[in-house]
Amino acid sequence: MTRIDWQERKNLTMLADFYEVTMANGYFEHGLKDKIAYFDMFFRKIPDGGGFAIMAGVEQLIEYLKNLEFTEEDIEYFRNKKIFSDKFLDYLADFNFECDVWAVKEGTPIFPGEPIVKVKGPVIQAQFIETMILLTVNHQSLIATKSNRIVRAAEGRPVLEFGSRRAQGYDGAILGARAAYIGGCAGTACIIADRDYNIPATGTMAHSWVQLFPTELDAFRAYARTYPDNCILLIDTYDVLKSGVPNAIKVFKEEVVSKGYRPKGVRLDSGDIAYLSKIVRKMLDEAGLKDCKIIASNSLDEYIIRELILQDAKVDSFGVGERLITSKSEPVFGGVYKLVAVEEDGEITPKIKVSANVEKITTPGAKDLYRLYDRDSGKAIADLITVEGEKIDDSKAYELFNPLYTWKRKEVTNFRAEKILEKIFDKGKCIYESPDVISIKEFCKEQIDTLWEEVLRFEHPHKYYVDLSHGLWKIKDDLLNKHSIER
Repeated sequence: MTRIDWQERKNLTMLADFYEVTMANGYFEHGLKDKIAYFDMFFRKIPDGGGFAIMAGVEQLIEYLKNLEFTEEDIEYFRNKKIFSDKFLDYLADFNFECDVWAVKEGTPIFPGEPIVKVKGPVIQAQFIETMILLTVNHQSLIATKSNRIVRAAEGRPVLEFGSRRAQGYDGAILGARAAYIGGCAGTACIIADRDYNIPATGTMAHSWVQLFPTELDAFRAYARTYPDNCILLIDTYDVLKSGVPNAIKVFKEEVVSKGYRPKGVRLDSGDIAYLSKIVRKMLDEAGLKDCKIIASNSLDEYIIRELILQDAKVDSFGVGERLITSKSEPVFGGVYKLVAVEEDGEITPKIKVSANVEKITTPGAKDLYRLYDRDSGKAIADLITVEGEKIDDSKAYELFNPLYTWKRKEVTNFRAEKILEKIFDKGKCIYESPDVISIKEFCKEQIDTLWEEVLRFEHPHKYYVDLSHGLWKIKDDLLNKHSIER
């Protein structure tokens, strides 16, 4: 069984919004099916008021695009709607993906307004894949971003993803575990994520294990005898201080230490974690078990974890479930997919969406995306969106300016410019090999280390610069003037 078998059981080609098919049929009927269009995916706001988000989901996007096809059952479904032409249905039956696709690498910090996925190809195809691009990247980027906030709050203490049972569906659990690992989690409770993505799975016992035996002591002994070399005991089923810890210490000494092993830890899943952990730590230390770790779980998030650390809680690692796997505090990533240009006879015509809501005005044109790094510190200075093919000469000074408040300008010198959109499909053929999730996680950590500490703040982070090149800004300004609305 391959790691994507669980996905292939579903017809992901048909995971689309109905209007994508009605538009496709309309393009076909009006002779526009082969018109080349450019679409950008971007997002407008960072979840939880953070300073950055994390790109994730590219591997699954590639899997979806590589397997695009319409089955006989799909064609019959459309035929029964009695609104699609036979010629259009014949086109779907012989469907062959032909688009060019670019994406920011998984694990890269990303910011509002910049193209994180770019598609060029026949409009009938580029339009059809909108829903799956958004669904795939929105979900995993959301969970990777949330998990990274939680991991950073833990200040080096391992965070384990425990959320499968509270996830919003099977994909939410499995791909959520994948995204959480990219964001920095040390492991997961989800077995299938370990089997398919090599994300370390961990777990010991539930309260039901303790309840099943005549006494807590019996339950602890049975577990320790089964797993003497990996013994972690859940100590809050009855009374943490009066029975849980004393029974754990007794069993650790009788069934673990006496056999040449060391106890791995105890877990607290309820009560005042800060208060209990301090007393538990003292009891374990006095029993000669200073190396026995304390693990905390129970509806944790980055804010509770930060408070626990500020209160000097003696917690060595955290298990985080529902508030991570659902990004409970802000459960929508809000990426959008917009037409930005069309091409005819090799000439690109930029397109813009104008709105009375300034944040909904799109940036037109086929684009490239650069990240500028300071050569001395290695820190990221700004991102720069340019016209496609525009070169940034990093051998000399470059003037950045705010695209809304153009009088705000900054000259940068001694910098390195790096393109961060990578081509993953060329005329429908995949030309990119996805790295394994362990490599993506390591890359993510390296990239976050390039951000200034001010961008990493949880409250009121410094706003990272995402600017337009002068050429792209002029294209946008000209189109805004052309399509000006009453003020």
